[in-house]
Amino acid sequence: MAKAKKKTQPVSLPMLPLRGLMVFPHMVLHFDVGRKKSIAALERAMMEDQRIFLVAQRDIDVDDPGIDDIYHVGTIAAIKQVIKLPGDNIRLLVEGKSRAILRAVTQEEPHFEGALDELLEQDVPASIETDALLRTARHYFEDFCKMSGRISPETAQSVMEMEEPGQLADMIAANVLQKVEDRQQVLEEFDELTRLESVCAILVRETELAGVEKKVQARVRKQIEQNQKDYFLREQIKAIQTELGDKDATDVDDLRERLEKTPMNDEAKEKTERELERLSRMAPGSPEIGVSRTYIEWMLDLPWGKNTPDNLDLKRARRVLAEDHYGLEEVKERVIEYLAVCRIKKNMKGPVLCFVGPPGVGKTSIAKSIARALGRKFVQMSLGGVRDEAEIRGHRRTYIGAIPGRIISSIKQAGTLNPVFLFDEIDKMASDVRGDPASAMLEVLDSAQNNAFRDHYLECPFDLSGVMFITTANSVDTIPRPLLDRMELIEVSGYTEEEKLNIAKRHLLPKQIEEHGLPAKSVKLTDKIMRALIQGYTREAGVRRLQRTIGKVVRKSAVQMIDEGVETVSITQDKLTQFLGAPRYHYEKAGKKPEIGVVNGLAYTVVGGDTLQIETTTMPGTGQLELTGSLGDVMKESARAAKSYVRAHAAELGIAEDFYKTLDIHIHVPEGAVPKDGPSAGVTMTTALVSALTGIAVRQNVAMTGEITLRGRVLPIGGLKEKLLAAHRAGIDTVLIPKENIKDLEEVPENVLGAITIVPAETVDTVLAAALCEKPAAKKNTKAMIAGAHVPAGDVPAAGMHA
Repeated sequence: MAKAKKKTQPVSLPMLPLRGLMVFPHMVLHFDVGRKKSIAALERAMMEDQRIFLVAQRDIDVDDPGIDDIYHVGTIAAIKQVIKLPGDNIRLLVEGKSRAILRAVTQEEPHFEGALDELLEQDVPASIETDALLRTARHYFEDFCKMSGRISPETAQSVMEMEEPGQLADMIAANVLQKVEDRQQVLEEFDELTRLESVCAILVRETELAGVEKKVQARVRKQIEQNQKDYFLREQIKAIQTELGDKDATDVDDLRERLEKTPMNDEAKEKTERELERLSRMAPGSPEIGVSRTYIEWMLDLPWGKNTPDNLDLKRARRVLAEDHYGLEEVKERVIEYLAVCRIKKNMKGPVLCFVGPPGVGKTSIAKSIARALGRKFVQMSLGGVRDEAEIRGHRRTYIGAIPGRIISSIKQAGTLNPVFLFDEIDKMASDVRGDPASAMLEVLDSAQNNAFRDHYLECPFDLSGVMFITTANSVDTIPRPLLDRMELIEVSGYTEEEKLNIAKRHLLPKQIEEHGLPAKSVKLTDKIMRALIQGYTREAGVRRLQRTIGKVVRKSAVQMIDEGVETVSITQDKLTQFLGAPRYHYEKAGKKPEIGVVNGLAYTVVGGDTLQIETTTMPGTGQLELTGSLGDVMKESARAAKSYVRAHAAELGIAEDFYKTLDIHIHVPEGAVPKDGPSAGVTMTTALVSALTGIAVRQNVAMTGEITLRGRVLPIGGLKEKLLAAHRAGIDTVLIPKENIKDLEEVPENVLGAITIVPAETVDTVLAAALCEKPAAKKNTKAMIAGAHVPAGDVPAAGMHA
């Protein structure tokens, strides 16, 4: 309690505790009185000099306060008017006169009465400090009035006209301060200047609070007004649409409800909400409604948070893959590895596999089988001829008719975030002025980036990390290196004749019988007839043509069943010729008799392996080298390398050292209309050239393959499996291969290896020793020989040799 520094006089007055209310000196106020003690104190005051001591109560919830529940500084007030109200309540009009300090309570019943020290007011001497303080207080009070807007102009004017510092401070505190505690603090300050200075500090604080409060209220009011406006406008739009019978055109209620249930990421949800808000404000009939609604529906239709559970049963996966495909062991094993890892690591990212192989070997169908084995959805996108980047990333919404790319469209079609996604013919993509789709595919097929793939239409990240991407290609030569680096290459080679036989028996024939509506096993082909069909009527790495040919046999059989009234047809050789005509292809068997200048080569083509004879003859001339047979640049270079090797080792081989001046050499590869290329005919050309120049015959039961160097080394080649199968089919029992290709013999079927003698060669000497009927004698022939015999090649298939 503050100590008085002014003159005081003792008085004894009845006390009236006030709840949530305070009266300052010079302040006129009316309030209601209802408590018994308060009414008794009022009656006592009216019986005496009509003065009463008004003191604030500390806790307004206390209904019957004691001495400790009231403050000890209050205001002595004069009672101006008393009005009785219904219910024993009394309304008072009082005017504050002076401050007083409660020294002691002299009576508690029937009302409070206390011994007081009344503070007598004194004039404050005029000074520069007093004038400055008054001016500052008025300035702060004026700022507060402008900021808060709670003070009426009349009250503000009366306060501004006050000249006494103490009275000004009291009036400001009474009109500005809201809390009883703050007002009590001002009431207990007895020095007028100190009191006014404290009020100035309070005014600064309250002005700042009023400013913040005003901003908050403005924001709240604006938000409320905007919400009310939006609600009103939406209701108006609904009413108009109802009248027009077009309510569903822009009705966004269902869309909003769907959005709440869709587990989008934050960015996607924000964009969709913004587009919904924009849609709700559009005028009916606006052309933008369709564009906006289409975007929202695309966003809501995508399978956010939906994943298909993987079937991780390895035995079932093996069974499914075996049912659908014969062979393709490497592909099947890779799928089993993926399933095994998924069982251990639950959040395994989808791999990116690239199946590379010739057409018709089952690259696309094995992808479907993988999806069935995993229990996932399957979607497919053909990239052949795709030139527009928008096919991958979609169009930006600034274009009319913009749609998402085919990747997002396929994910929507699948209805899940983890389908098996096949990109077919990825090597057939091209680029033009509309962009490079191969570059756009870099993000899609990169597991480090595709968890936030951005389609130009959606304009928000979409997670593709759970998708199992599979691509197919016939060749990797046209695939950009950065894109190729993101994929795991799996070679799918052409089928051997034995594999084609099994595929035809297990899959193709039953499928064609079923598709043509015939009873099961109504068309019968023995292994011998099926092999004759494969050899005589198809020439391919895959089985597409074989499937069509079997389909033709089944249709012819159906005609015979109807004509003859039989239920089954057994295909014989004569009937096969009757249905399909004469065989279109035949594989030439190797000759029995050794020949000069004719060597059996092995070729690896897009339709598998094949044998072809390379013929060499010499004639008097000026040393020209003639190459025919539609040979490519690499094959021509192999012929030149063979000639250089023979010329460098002419003495060792018993060849005239000036043969390159006196003889013309002609090397011919039959089937001249078919382009051929590759370095693997190097040893074959060398052997044929040595045979022609020495006159030593070449064994015709021997075939060979390998690239040659100028030093006579035999380098490795590719397609060994297919070449050995072709040699076996041609009746060749000895094959010369590069020594470094021995590791590739693991891929060759055991029945083929058991019928062929493999001779690994590291140098040309080994090749010549095994192929020629006798060893060339050094310096045996001093003159160049004119040798070589032209042997008709027959109907050798089109073939190209390459490593």
